Amino acid sequence: MSFRSIVRDMRDGFGSLSRRSFDVRLSGLHSRGKSQGSINDLNDNHPSLIVQNSRWANLPPELLFDVIKRLEESESTWPARKHVVACAAVCRSWRSMCKEIVRTPESCGKLTFPVSLKQPGPRDVTIQCFIKRDKSNLTYHLYLCLSPAALLVENGKFLLSAKRTRRTTCTEYVISMEAEKISSTSNTYIGKLRSNFLGTKFIIYDTQPPHSGANMAPSGRSKRFYSKKVSPKVAPSGSYNIAHIAYELNVLGTRGPRRMHCVMHSIPISTLEPGGTVPGQPDHLLPPRSLEDSFRSMSFSKSLDHSTEFSSSRFSEIMGAAISANVPDSEKSKMPLVLKNKSPRWHEQLQCWCLNFRGRVTIASVKNFQLIAAPPAAAATSQAAPPPPPPEHDKVILQFGKVGKDMFTMDYRYPLSAFQAFAICLSSFDTKLACE
Repeated sequence: MSFRSIVRDMRDGFGSLSRRSFDVRLSGLHSRGKSQGSINDLNDNHPSLIVQNSRWANLPPELLFDVIKRLEESESTWPARKHVVACAAVCRSWRSMCKEIVRTPESCGKLTFPVSLKQPGPRDVTIQCFIKRDKSNLTYHLYLCLSPAALLVENGKFLLSAKRTRRTTCTEYVISMEAEKISSTSNTYIGKLRSNFLGTKFIIYDTQPPHSGANMAPSGRSKRFYSKKVSPKVAPSGSYNIAHIAYELNVLGTRGPRRMHCVMHSIPISTLEPGGTVPGQPDHLLPPRSLEDSFRSMSFSKSLDHSTEFSSSRFSEIMGAAISANVPDSEKSKMPLVLKNKSPRWHEQLQCWCLNFRGRVTIASVKNFQLIAAPPAAAATSQAAPPPPPPEHDKVILQFGKVGKDMFTMDYRYPLSAFQAFAICLSSFDTKLACE
């Protein structure tokens, strides 16, 4: 019997149970697990006993390991990889075995469970995605490329979506796992991007806190920059400031293409060192509590003034502290990772600025960019020439570019996650009155 037949037979067996007595919540595929998601516990004990006592739940561990291991290796791409997700939804023993076998995107380069969207990408290769823009609905959808020709047929595995909302003093992009109903009140809401009025400064908010040692940016009312604990003022009710994005002003267009810097407060610079890892990787994608009382009451309040979040002095303080050279050696590894756009070169024959996107970008656009890690700041007292940046700092971590009227490619790698990369790319869509 083939592995696909086993999965199909398994589904048929569980399909005979009534929907009332066996309510599997697929939206909870990411509730637990060290490196992968899992399904939520069933709502009542009776159907749980039925599942646990089924013939599939009582398979010998050695046989179950071999079945799932071979299935995971054979179904390496979507849509066939959905069978691996189905295995994790069978019962508790199958779920535990899937957590043991299926690795993180950093290790295998594959997106399997929803929690993978907030885990770092692979180190040596990029995960290729594309974004479809719908100007009429002000929505953006992120898809995983299934083949080199995926862009031509607009075929891909849906990952995330975002909806743009213009406020009086800012613009917000709500990011969700739902393709159609994009709302901060939904249980599929995972974060958002907020910009200032000019579209030159952005803040990425996550529904999950970063690691406990993260250097968090200050809130609008706090003057502290480095905080060892996440303050309620910084993150009210599940809204955590994890990154700042700033575009340099270029009113007359004399400075060439856009210039941007991203301060990733949830990713220390030590992650790029040999043996470094991203701390605080989530083991579930959505908070265990309800989001009905989340920070949406603040973020969508018309009476709330967000101007202090994007004040020039505050952003200058954040950027300056992130790249400061006057930091004790013991604290340098805890400094946040700073990403900057790779400088393009001027092509005399084409009379335009050019970057090598390796065939992934085909249309010139001011939105196109490549991000690399900014080299650590050298000490001010040092007289010698600064050493060349490590090889890891030369690699393109995120690239984004236009391939059609409303089609854009997004390729990312370690240490960014799909959620973080998508939020950064959304900042390029926003109109920038003083940057071009």
